Amino acid sequence: MDLKSKAQKVKTDLPAIFLSLKDHETPFIAKFFAAVTVVYALSPIDLIPDFIPLLGYLDDLVLLPVFAAITIHFIPKTIWEKNLALAADLWKGGKPKKWFYAVPIILFWVIIVWFIVKAILF
Repeated sequence: MDLKSKAQKVKTDLPAIFLSLKDHETPFIAKFFAAVTVVYALSPIDLIPDFIPLLGYLDDLVLLPVFAAITIHFIPKTIWEKNLALAADLWKGGKPKKWFYAVPIILFWVIIVWFIVKAILF
């Protein structure tokens, strides 16, 4: 499977992961990983900013597929197949972008900067 087909698979899996997150039959652990995956995918801010050479795009190419694979692993097969069928054209026009999905990423960087400042000044 080449890189382009893997990226397309993640693009089709994300709406199904989103629906699995909202599905009441999905186990808690799968919902947890689905929430992490959806928040990361929809966040307009990346964990590693894209302007950092190589690493900025590497997180999108590595982290998102890994999050998706872990999430799909924990979703029962029947629930996954049902939500995959429901999600066929859910995000056809592109993924929605909501700024509140950026809050966990912003908090992560605020904590990192706080630790760095604390280490330097104290």
